[in-house]
Amino acid sequence: MKIRLLYTMLVCLPVLNAQAETKVFEQTLKNGLKVLVKEDHRSPIAISQVWYKVGSSYEPGGITGVSHMLEHMMFKGTDKHAAGEFSRIISENGGEENAFTGQDYTAYFQTMEASRLAVSFELEADRMRGLHLLPEELKKELQVVTEERRMRTDDNPQAKMNEQFMALAYSNSPYKHPVIGWPADIANYKVEDLQAWYQRWYAPNNATLVVVGDVKPTEVFALAEKYFAQLKPSEIIPIKPQTEIEQLGVRKMTVKVPAKLPSVALAYKVPSLKTATDENEAYALEVLAGVLDGGNSARLSSTLVRGKQIAVSAGAGYGLTTRLSTLFELEATPAEGKTVADVEWALKAEVKKLQLDLVSNEELERIKAQVLATDIFQKDSGFYQAMEIGTLETAGLGWKKGEEYVSKVNQVTAAQVRDVAKKYLIEDHLSIAYLEPQAINTTTEKKGAK
Repeated sequence: MKIRLLYTMLVCLPVLNAQAETKVFEQTLKNGLKVLVKEDHRSPIAISQVWYKVGSSYEPGGITGVSHMLEHMMFKGTDKHAAGEFSRIISENGGEENAFTGQDYTAYFQTMEASRLAVSFELEADRMRGLHLLPEELKKELQVVTEERRMRTDDNPQAKMNEQFMALAYSNSPYKHPVIGWPADIANYKVEDLQAWYQRWYAPNNATLVVVGDVKPTEVFALAEKYFAQLKPSEIIPIKPQTEIEQLGVRKMTVKVPAKLPSVALAYKVPSLKTATDENEAYALEVLAGVLDGGNSARLSSTLVRGKQIAVSAGAGYGLTTRLSTLFELEATPAEGKTVADVEWALKAEVKKLQLDLVSNEELERIKAQVLATDIFQKDSGFYQAMEIGTLETAGLGWKKGEEYVSKVNQVTAAQVRDVAKKYLIEDHLSIAYLEPQAINTTTEKKGAK
């Protein structure tokens, strides 16, 4: 149901069901660190995640991607632990660890046998305030990030088009910048840039500690107090509002990159749950995305791909839980003998149907049933349960919003779906990108052939 942007860690909004529902326990330390614990005793593991309220949407021009760069540097050592020690210790204790950066957050996680939770806490507390940022380590990691960008964006036609497309679709929203950063900014990071970013945002009063697994809340709170309570808070000065200006007409672009297949992407400006004046509209947009791309029986798949065979693939997505206003996205790759103009027309025709005709009760109930079925499957993952809590907290919605999701979706009517389609999926708020394939350079391959 989601079209996802490269380097954007989109997480589906949580939903709760009777079978898997357990209470989230909450405690805030005196230094401002919020600790959230959810018991799940189905396996003897604990997932520990530290979420910082900072991501690419916080970054000014000139240092785009600095949040992602700092994520890499967080493994480079402290007074207590040399570079590489963090990962080695977690591994020696039978755990797994990693991190990710998104538009609205940066998060670090470990999955370990539940009795080893203290190991995770000790290491995370150490680097929350005691990180060493050394020029020689930055130099090494700059090469890693540059290569990461080359592989995931520059050498990926769809990702490259998407990056260009976001820069067109948004005028002044920080969502126009790639999470990994623009190449010139990456090439010119200084240790001072990262140090200032670290000092500004990496503090207990700007973080949320989420633990899900075979644990007891009282014991987790005691461990959190032991390892994190002594850390000093910072003065967190909120960033200034960056509200996207109104779009006054359709925007179009053609992206020419080496690729095998053409494609088209459409994006309409819409509010998120956080920015909607009426949150019922956000839930209606979520259902609207499901009507178009909620499985094999959804409209885009059944009509454009299998029915009319206009496209070999088609999808729709909506970022319900973003911190700022977002996009309602559509995309398609034309079938053989069809053009991007054909699939663009077909996508717009599906939007028009939703604006004119009410979704049938049967179709609406199918989408709502799928929401619950999807959640039951996702609740098998302790990691997902922690992700949903962290995402909602860090976006400023609060974890309790997850408890409302199923009921809010079930309350969406066919009229509300039609109304949001008419209100938001309009030409003047539309951006369109066409991927025009260029010849793929095979010179290197031919030279190596015998």
